[in-house]
Amino acid sequence: MKYHRYLENDINTICFQADKMALVSGPRQCGKTTMAKLLLKERGRGEYYNWDEIKFRREWTKDPRLILPKHISNIKPIIVLDELHKAKLWKRSLKGLYDTQDNACDILVTGSARLNVYRKGSDSLMGRYYHFRLHPFSVAELLKENFSSAPDNLISSLLNHPKISEKIQDTLEALYQFGPFPEPLFAANAKTLHLWQRNRIEKVIREDLRDLSNLPELSQIEMLASLLPERASQPLSIKSLSEDLEVAYTTIKRWLNYLNELYYAFTIPPYSKSLVRALKKEKKIYLWDWSEIENKGARFENLIACHLLKYCDYLTDTGVGDFELRHLKNKENQEIDFLILRNKKIFLPIETKYSDEKPSDSWKKFMSHLASPLGVQLVMKPNVYKIYEYPNYKILVISAATFLQFLI
Repeated sequence: MKYHRYLENDINTICFQADKMALVSGPRQCGKTTMAKLLLKERGRGEYYNWDEIKFRREWTKDPRLILPKHISNIKPIIVLDELHKAKLWKRSLKGLYDTQDNACDILVTGSARLNVYRKGSDSLMGRYYHFRLHPFSVAELLKENFSSAPDNLISSLLNHPKISEKIQDTLEALYQFGPFPEPLFAANAKTLHLWQRNRIEKVIREDLRDLSNLPELSQIEMLASLLPERASQPLSIKSLSEDLEVAYTTIKRWLNYLNELYYAFTIPPYSKSLVRALKKEKKIYLWDWSEIENKGARFENLIACHLLKYCDYLTDTGVGDFELRHLKNKENQEIDFLILRNKKIFLPIETKYSDEKPSDSWKKFMSHLASPLGVQLVMKPNVYKIYEYPNYKILVISAATFLQFLI
């Protein structure tokens, strides 16, 4: 079953209508190639090229213009270039192709984390493209056909006692159990999940990491990756990992950066602006595939982190604003799991509790300093909706499935 992805319309309207190239990066096996082929199929004219194809490599190396359509048509074709980042000097060649093809076709470039890495630094493509980050599936994407998630309507929608349905809860529980990636999620089978997890980790480290870094210590990095599920949703201690693996602190830090670039894990930095005794350096670590995490509470928090990051990345990539995800913790170990920032200002604080429907004590500590009229506490349990009113703010305790349907 092929789902239409949430970025398809934005790529057409934001990029192609403005005669820009679309660069789409994201985790391995999250659906980039499938989405590109669906866009190509809908357009009805164009070509798909993959760098692993010998014929395409030869044409591109000889002259990238050889891939351009030979015949003029009323329908503007799409040229899909998959894994192009593996080509030497790919940005320079792509720039030349874009500058000389006179808008004869729309260009969509897809790739894994390495595409994201090679976007950085001096960018010869500047002004010629928009970059989108494609995330795996989420509650809202699985439920919706018309993707829309205006942040200005989010709080009013939440306070308007939104619908709670069995379908929404079933969608959340499927994601919680099988993770967000298409193959294991739609198979909904434990054996498929375990085989897919093992294959993915091997490909990320043995193939993608080898291509990215030429590191000789791949088996040690596999050991590092095996330690991260039990540390997910917790403060990241590089010192502890260094001691466990008997590897230098700086080496662990470098390896973690590679795993971050390859979309295996990500970190959320702390928020400390104008808050006394807030921790300023302690990042929390999360996995892109939360199905690897055994602890129920940690898996639930990781699931929420991925949903919120997808929401922030989407709103940023589509020009709604500059959205970021942070966490808040003080020296007394009181914390708020997530803060969504909009243009550097707090938009919505969010706390996760797997089963506790009582408002967290942390709300009383922090809400008066956050200048936010609403705090949201998410629980896994269905059919939960309670509003607690305080002098200057409200706390909404709500089922996670009900909340997540309003994101993306």
